[in-house]
Amino acid sequence: MTAYQMCTRCVMDTTAEEITFDTSGVCSFCHSFYENVKPVLDRARSEEGGKLLNQIVTTIKNSAPGKPYDSILGISGGTDSSYLAYLASELGLRPLLVNVDTGWDTPESKSNVKNLADKLGFNLEIITVDWEEMRDLQLAFYRASVKNCEIPQDHAFLAALYRKAAQEDVRYILTGGNFATESILPRSWGYNAGDLRHLLAVNSRFGTRPLRKFPTLSFWRRYLYYPFVRGILEVRLLNFAPYNKNEAKRILSEKFGWQDYGAKHYESVLTRFFQGYYLPTKFGIDKRRAHLSSLILSGQMTREQALEELKKPPYPNEELLQKDKAYIAERLGLSLSEWEEILALPPRQHEEFPSSKLLFALKDELAKATGIRRRRYRV
Repeated sequence: MTAYQMCTRCVMDTTAEEITFDTSGVCSFCHSFYENVKPVLDRARSEEGGKLLNQIVTTIKNSAPGKPYDSILGISGGTDSSYLAYLASELGLRPLLVNVDTGWDTPESKSNVKNLADKLGFNLEIITVDWEEMRDLQLAFYRASVKNCEIPQDHAFLAALYRKAAQEDVRYILTGGNFATESILPRSWGYNAGDLRHLLAVNSRFGTRPLRKFPTLSFWRRYLYYPFVRGILEVRLLNFAPYNKNEAKRILSEKFGWQDYGAKHYESVLTRFFQGYYLPTKFGIDKRRAHLSSLILSGQMTREQALEELKKPPYPNEELLQKDKAYIAERLGLSLSEWEEILALPPRQHEEFPSSKLLFALKDELAKATGIRRRRYRV
């Protein structure tokens, strides 16, 4: 068994199975950051970065002459997607804001989304996922007892955005993914939410109903049909502009009355429970380590500050934990004791279920060799 070790530069540790350390105790995630990510962040703050951002924005604007929208912007109400909407407005883009409601958003997140849309003057469309199918699929993943029980929400979000882009006949999907705040995410901590084969396999084994209305996105539609036939591309615009999380929160709060949730992705009750209780309790994984390490490496937090943050429990407080646990049980149609029994199931690995893992690996190798990812504005 590997001895416990924490990086001397960030706060990643051996709970990430793939981590390695050099002789100074600096981890492989740090080395990867300085080799692959820091140049992107440095460019975003440079004159070259400003020119590239203007080029991308001009391309998006010119892609939809005479149309009401030039892009689809996925918005959850969290910091990254909210600031992205503000940035899009500042840059003169004309996105349709799309919020995918999977049934778990907090009142604060709903208020954030509405306030932003109203004050920015953007149209907002809320896509509501069929609750009975969503509930059953979500429960199937918790019964499967795997690491990434967020797959149903994440998959629905991305599938709905592509579907809406095709319906509106626009070529660009703007997402809040970025290197400044999320450059680190160990693969050993979960599994790819985009793998439809895997999602359907878990549903087939532990679900009770077929997915007829739930938005799905196959590998071939995402990586062949949508980009090469329909010309629809994902753009991570925040990677091309200087982005500081605390500054973003200040701007959003002052200009839009935006409300902070206290932690990354806590705009969803279920995500808060998943990251704050399920992962630490069942798998010993504290995702704050990845979030905080990303901020350390991008210069937005010191390691000492991150260590102080990690001294706090992952859940805001015990009262909220018990309230969320009871609320989730009720929403899933379970008694609290039934929910506790599911949470106590022994852990399983994603590898126990069919997947398209090899296909995704081949895609990554092809993208790396050809530079397709870079040309698609996703770096």
